Parts: sequence; C-alpha cells; structure tokens
Amino acid sequence: MKFNDLDARLRVFETAHDHCALPGLFLVARLDGRGFTRLTKEVHAFEAPFDERVRALMVGTTEHLMQCGFRVSYGYTQSDEISLLLDPADHTFGRKLRKLTSVLAGEASAKFTHLLGDVACFDCRISQLPRPSDVIDYFRWRQEDAHRNSLNAHCYWLLRRLGHDAAAAHARVKGLGVGAKHELLFEHGTNYHALPAWQKRGVGVYWATRLKDAFDPIRQQPVQVLRRALHVDYELPLGADYAAFVQQWVGPAEPA
Repeated sequence: MKFNDLDARLRVFETAHDHCALPGLFLVARLDGRGFTRLTKEVHAFEAPFDERVRALMVGTTEHLMQCGFRVSYGYTQSDEISLLLDPADHTFGRKLRKLTSVLAGEASAKFTHLLGDVACFDCRISQLPRPSDVIDYFRWRQEDAHRNSLNAHCYWLLRRLGHDAAAAHARVKGLGVGAKHELLFEHGTNYHALPAWQKRGVGVYWATRLKDAFDPIRQQPVQVLRRALHVDYELPLGADYAAFVQQWVGPAEPA
C-alpha cells in the first residue's frame, strides 16, 4: 500500500474524536498536580501545610504557561492546581481540545520538573463556558475551594503534629464544622484570619503595564518606558470584590 493511502486510512483513527471548542465560548484550562502530596510532603520535605518554596514553584509554572505560546488573560493558582483563562481570540491549534490539554499539561510538567529538579506531572482539563458570569463563577468556585482546603489543611497538620495518625486526623477534621475548626486552631495558637492571604485565597497572575528603567542609545541617557509584564498578586480580594476583579478579563456582564 502506498504511503498516501496508508496515511489517509489510518489518520482517521487518530482524529475521529478530535473535538474543537466552539467559537465564542470562554475556555478555562485547569491543571492539577499528580501525587503532589507525596512529592511535597514525603519525597521533598517541604513545610506543611504551606511552604513559600512550593508557592514559588506553582507561580513560576503559571507564569511559564502564560508565556509559552497561548494568549492567557488571567492565571490563578492554589495548592497544587492552576487555572488559566484563555483570551477568546486565541485560536492556537484551531482550538482543538486534545492539543490544548496535552500541550498545557506537558508544558506545566516540564517547567515544574525543571524548577524542582525532580519529576513532576500535571493533568489538564478544559471548561467551555458560554457566558462571562460562568467564568466569574468558575474563579469564585476555585477561590472558595482554596479557602476550604486551606482551613482543612491547617487543622489536619496541626493534629498530625499533636500526635494523631493520618486516618485519625482526617476523620477528626471531617467531623468538625467551620467554627469548630477555627476554634481548634485558635486553641493551639493560630488565628486563621491572620494567616497570609495567599494561603487562604490563592494567587493571581495577570498582565499589567509598568514603567521600567531603560537606556536611550541616541540621547545617551536613562529613560523610563512602558512595558507589559506579568504581575503576581498575593492579596486577592474576596467575594463580590473578586467577582469584579475577574470581570475585567471577560467583558461586561450579560443582561439579566
């Protein structure tokens, strides 16, 4: 069989489910680390439940994903996950979902591995969201998840330090209400409300225009110029303020 005939016959098996996102839909990619609890708490003994070194690895990976060939408007990271809002005008790979998920997962895995110096792996999924309000709700959802996970993690690791094994600590945290969790931490010297915002709300990464120092070779003197660069926000707002914050990347809200 000639190559062209073989290629035509077999390529259909590879592309039969090659779905593309519809025009006009907002695309949000969410990447999750595989086995990161073991990687960051056992293989590498980072501080539990939060370590600024792990935060730096996740932020560095998010920044890389926003500069590796996709038009990403907003990035958000909490715990071992990253969410990326793609610009609606981005048509990389013709919006083929399998290409987007595989390349983003590969880029994240490669960057985190390079930064850590050990093998790390991410998976990726794409949410196709029809309305600006859905995008806002998505990021509010992930921030609420960050808050819940943060409170649980602080309680869990407190109990582990107090001598509980993993199963007992997990069961104890699962049986407590929100107020009881705050009280447990406070009784042992931790005011949850006073903890760093990034531990409770996650970290935002977005493009901003800034003045930067430069040098004018014609006039032979220092100057300041406007440059577009990534900004890392460790103090994200909450609730309705966060909704308004995300709104700037999705356009005006749709009519009620």
